[in-house]
Amino acid sequence: MAGIAAGGEIQRGPTTKNLGRRRAAGIYGAIVTAAILDTAGGHVSTTVLVVSVVVTLLVYWLAEEYAEVLGEQVEGGRLPSRASIWGALTATWPMVTASYAPLLALVLAHLAGASDLTAANVGLAAAIVLLTVHGWLAGRAAQLHSCTAGSSSPPLPLRPRWGS
Repeated sequence: MAGIAAGGEIQRGPTTKNLGRRRAAGIYGAIVTAAILDTAGGHVSTTVLVVSVVVTLLVYWLAEEYAEVLGEQVEGGRLPSRASIWGALTATWPMVTASYAPLLALVLAHLAGASDLTAANVGLAAAIVLLTVHGWLAGRAAQLHSCTAGSSSPPLPLRPRWGS
């Protein structure tokens, strides 16, 4: 993955900013997927539901990157290079790929004989699991740990590791 350094040079390899951006895009994609599965599930066929999720995420992905490129152009005062546009598109592609597991679960449930509504709920459950995993991984990357019983720390679901 490429990033732009000061002076417009391309940096190869993942950066912390890009990893965070990829995670955020994946979370956003999973949320949009879950919202569509919840809203349209059972009201349209499984095929229409899958196409709706993918097309919606593609539109959101392109719209977000278009806005990002315009914002960077205004801030930097110059047109972005093809390499920087490609790097930005690559960095946020997980917005679309986040739908793969929930949609696979949806299609497999449908192929196994589930009704459109049940298949949509299976896909929704997969999206919720995906969001839970994203949250757990984000907390772990930030070195957050769950509170333990009898701890003198505040009653928060996750807390930073202070002295250990």
